[in-house]
Amino acid sequence: MGLESLQIYWWLLISILGALLVFLLFVQGGQTFLLSVSDNSEASRRMIGSFGHKWELSFTTLVVFGGAFFASFPLFYSTSFGGAYWLWMLILISFVLQAVSYEFRAKKGNLYGTRTYDTFLFINGCVGCVLLGVAVSMFFFGAEFTVSKGNLLDTIAPVISTWAPSHGFEAIFYWKNLILGFAVLFLARTQAALYLMNNNKQDDAFFRANRRRVLVNAVVFLIFFLLFVGLLLTADSLETTFDGSIDGRQSEFTVREFKYFFNFIDMPWALASFLVGVVMVLYAIIRSAFASHWTSGIWWSGIGTVLVVLALFWVAGYNNTPYYPSLADPSSSLTIFNSSSSHFTLTCMSWVSVIIPFVLAYIAYAWYAMDRKHH
Repeated sequence: MGLESLQIYWWLLISILGALLVFLLFVQGGQTFLLSVSDNSEASRRMIGSFGHKWELSFTTLVVFGGAFFASFPLFYSTSFGGAYWLWMLILISFVLQAVSYEFRAKKGNLYGTRTYDTFLFINGCVGCVLLGVAVSMFFFGAEFTVSKGNLLDTIAPVISTWAPSHGFEAIFYWKNLILGFAVLFLARTQAALYLMNNNKQDDAFFRANRRRVLVNAVVFLIFFLLFVGLLLTADSLETTFDGSIDGRQSEFTVREFKYFFNFIDMPWALASFLVGVVMVLYAIIRSAFASHWTSGIWWSGIGTVLVVLALFWVAGYNNTPYYPSLADPSSSLTIFNSSSSHFTLTCMSWVSVIIPFVLAYIAYAWYAMDRKHH
């Protein structure tokens, strides 16, 4: 495979990992329900029993997503993870709180009580979902950074990427980023309720409470999601032309109006994936909320979520689109061509990526085995 084909291939793999991560955030969404039920109640025990068997999957997927980005597009990794470190540190801290809470929540001699760890899980659910949404939103609405590869020759300060002085705080409080952040949070809460309905199939008060949660959280999610889609389709962004040279240089960046709208038009497969995914999520929400006893909503919504997120990653990185636009210096914007690893590195990793289907099969088996043990 040529370098350009490898870059396209690895952005596809990054898209798949990102889509799976957004789906698995239903664990974080479910943790935000814990403070709404009594401590050590039957509802609390059912929630912990359901999500306590799945939290490793979302945590591991997040680590693999970051690792794949580091290996395939290291310039993004150094720019974002190294520059917006307050954003990523808060995400990391929230996931550390999750791991600690599941480890010590039910231990004998727990001095802090289960409610303290439930609060930590609530923080991880809210902060983790919102800030991951903020991080993804920067793919579309840009970030405050500059890139100068020539700085590698500076023996005193060989720093390639320079971020805004606030180092990520400005991204956290940018209203457009927060819209996607809250959309991710309430999608995670909706899917958590769908999963609890599937994992606790008996028709009782707990099942009916989660059916109400589906409707309430889905309404809030749809408001934020529609706002984000409206902003996305009307947003101007940069477009670049690739000169085909081996080092991935661009000839120029230009502003194109309604860039992401035209990306959907130019890539009909992305539009089809987006529309089919939206329909599947809506079907899962409506039938789960209004049917008397339907428990398959998590699978319809989960597959639909993966399809929607895949489409969003595709319009962010393909069709000559910088997936990380720079607001400070447009010429510093990152594309899959100017931020990737070398041809040799991408080729070696492509052989390793052959095991991904086996990893997915293992995750599916582990999911099945944990649910069977849980029941």
